[in-house]
Amino acid sequence: MKARLWLEDNTVFEGEAIGALGCCAGEVVFNTSMTGYQEILTDPSCAGQIVAMTYPLIGNYGINQEDSESSKPWLKGLIVRELCKEPSNWRSSKTLNDYLVSHNIVGIQGIDTRALARKLRENGTMYGIIISDPDFIPQQEYLRSIFEDAAIKTPVEKVTRKETFHIPGSGFRAALLDYGARASIIRSLAERGCDVTIFPATATAEEVLAVNPNGIVLSNGPGDPRDCVFQIQVIRDLLGKKPIFGVCLGHELIALAYGGKTAKLKYG
Repeated sequence: MKARLWLEDNTVFEGEAIGALGCCAGEVVFNTSMTGYQEILTDPSCAGQIVAMTYPLIGNYGINQEDSESSKPWLKGLIVRELCKEPSNWRSSKTLNDYLVSHNIVGIQGIDTRALARKLRENGTMYGIIISDPDFIPQQEYLRSIFEDAAIKTPVEKVTRKETFHIPGSGFRAALLDYGARASIIRSLAERGCDVTIFPATATAEEVLAVNPNGIVLSNGPGDPRDCVFQIQVIRDLLGKKPIFGVCLGHELIALAYGGKTAKLKYG
């Protein structure tokens, strides 16, 4: 079935539908990785985004049970040049297309992803919509409303866990604040023997300090760090009390807690 990628400046790329049929809207970004698409699909940091993979063939080793960064995909849509229909890997349990369908993720293939990447590189990230219905031509007002809705407000609250979780260990006590933590971060701490307590992004400084951690890890996550007003104040309350280490969003929040400023880069 035919599909189209419609950008907010009215640029249209025509291709073929993959994954679930329908439409999705989000911030269009590009990724130049040759592998790792399963990790990208399931990374909570990609919440609300339509990700374009510039490497020409995606899906060649399928989907397996080990490499996901969370229990489900978080991106809104996927753009590839060519989707591999017959993956070959001893760990593969399903094709990428079957995975997209099972999680209702809309995608498109057959477009020049490198041309799209050049456009995003020159103009910066922009919102877009993938439409699987070839007869549907969106009007400007419709696009404007869709793009406004696609801008997720406070995405950290959507991806964080809801309850505190404990992974027992005999080593250092680590408190992990989950702003959309990748499974690999949690796994890395546990594999090193750490006693890990994972807190939701709504946890207070008092709750974190109550477990008397040797150190505090602030995870990755989606969105603009400046929107995380509550989390920034919590970090301020923790400064000087325990060693703190930040990854991605967590690192940016540390900067804001110290009075620094952050600004979105041109490419996202």
